[in-house]
Amino acid sequence: MTQIDPEQERRRLGQLYVTMSDEELDKLVAAADDLTDVARQALGKEIERRGGHLELTEEPPQPEPPHPQLLTVARVRDLEEAMLARGLLASAGIESFVADENLVRMNWFLSNVIGNLRLQVREEDAERAEEVLSQQVPEEFEIDSAEGFLQPKCPKCGSVDIHFEGVHRGLGLTSAWLFSLPLPLAKNEWGCNHCDARWRDEGENG
Repeated sequence: MTQIDPEQERRRLGQLYVTMSDEELDKLVAAADDLTDVARQALGKEIERRGGHLELTEEPPQPEPPHPQLLTVARVRDLEEAMLARGLLASAGIESFVADENLVRMNWFLSNVIGNLRLQVREEDAERAEEVLSQQVPEEFEIDSAEGFLQPKCPKCGSVDIHFEGVHRGLGLTSAWLFSLPLPLAKNEWGCNHCDARWRDEGENG
C-alpha cells in the first residue's frame, strides 16, 4: 500500500478547496468529524484565507439517557408468584421487573437468603402497581366453557388468597442446601396466605 505524504496531501487539498464555493465549504465544515487531520487543517487554512475563522472541534458525545428509577412494590418467595404478579401488572399496562430472577433460577434456596424476590416497577408506575396488586383475587373466573371456574377458598377463614404447594418445601429446602437443587417431592397441599392454614386436596375421589 502506497503511503500518503502528509505535506503533499495538504497541498492537494488546499488547491481543491480553493476551487470550492462557500456553500461547499460549509458542507465540509458540517462533516468535519469525518475528515482526516490533514483535511481539517487544509480546510481551516482556506476558510481563514477567505476572511473567516474556523474552530473545528469534535462534537461531544451525547449523554446516555438516565436509567429509570425502579421501586419495589412487592416481595415474593417463588418465581411462580412473581410471574403471576407480573402478568397482573402487564394486563394493566404496567411494565415490571423481577430483581435477582436469574440468581434464584440457578438456586431456589437463595430466594430465602436474599430476602425473597423483589418485584419492581418504574417510579411513576409504583402507586398504580400497588393498587393492582392489592386487589382481591376474584372468587370466580370466566373461562371458555359452559361453566365458570370457582376459585378455591381457605376452609378455615374463607380467604381466596391461597397458594398450592406442589412440593414438600421442608425437604426441598434441605435438598437445596445439600445439593443446590430442591427435590420435587409432591405433597398435594394448599396453604392460606391470610391465616397460614394448611390442608390437603384429596381430589374428587379422595
